[in-house]
Amino acid sequence: MKKLMIYGAAGYTGSMTSELAHAAGLALVLAGRNAEPLSALAAQTQAEYRVFGLDNDAAIDKALSDVSVILNCAGPYMHTAGPLMHAAIRNGVHYLDIAAELDSYQLAEKLDAQAKAAGVMLLPGSGGSVTMLGCLAAHAIERVSEPRKISIALHVSGSMSRGSAVSASENLTTQLLIRSGGQLVTKSSTAAGVFDFGAGPVSCFPVTLPDLITIGIATGVPDIETFVHVSGNAFPTGELSALPAGPTIEERNANRYQAAVQVIGANGLQAGSVLDTVNGYTFTPMAAAEAARRVLGGEYRSGFQTPAGLFGKGFAQTIADTRISDCN
Repeated sequence: MKKLMIYGAAGYTGSMTSELAHAAGLALVLAGRNAEPLSALAAQTQAEYRVFGLDNDAAIDKALSDVSVILNCAGPYMHTAGPLMHAAIRNGVHYLDIAAELDSYQLAEKLDAQAKAAGVMLLPGSGGSVTMLGCLAAHAIERVSEPRKISIALHVSGSMSRGSAVSASENLTTQLLIRSGGQLVTKSSTAAGVFDFGAGPVSCFPVTLPDLITIGIATGVPDIETFVHVSGNAFPTGELSALPAGPTIEERNANRYQAAVQVIGANGLQAGSVLDTVNGYTFTPMAAAEAARRVLGGEYRSGFQTPAGLFGKGFAQTIADTRISDCN
């Protein structure tokens, strides 16, 4: 039987993903560095569990010996994506994660040829904003002739999980990047963008998101800019280790996410679309578990792939209460 391993299974998002994978009937192996929380979750999900760190290749290889797909839910991904991507290629295991960090995607690009040679797929961003924005962009570009530029923004609402806050703090960068002519280049201007998520225009600040890579690969559009609008206390301050594991279900239900995109065609005409969905911490485990189920079922392509490119532009709309509408 093909097995799915979830590394970081006992974390905030990992545990929700594990429960959903169990509910979907997937053959599940829970993994991580600490036995106690894994043991408790394994009893709850009737799954086996394996304890190992990522500083010993032999231990990783042994743990992956009978696994078909690994889903990495352990951030910061700057520490975990490299060892697990390399191990996946060595062991013929498809790799998925839920990273929102640029480094993971740049690494997947570098390892693309090795992964293809090994018949292994690398699918970072199998849940979360990369799935949301990728599917929204893929939808919108069909509305213009010869799309040349994509400007896309994410509305982040509510609080951030402890793990996400730690990952964000370790990946702070002052370098603002855009995609221009198909290449990542530094953007000198920090001017805000204006997007309408469905309740009127709001100012969005420019940020460097991994979607500069994934949307570029999936669509072939040469020029891409990414923005974020924040409401609530999405970016906490103070001692991060003192934060709760993540938002409660009531907090998630009260804070939906949106995304908005503007596409310009070669003739100068524009088209816009908006995505409205559940909170990111609800969407991510659902999308990641569904992506893993599909890959276990044989839906994969070797090398570096993106969720929208692999599963199609409608993938996000199969997750929870997600809708895309056109606004011009």
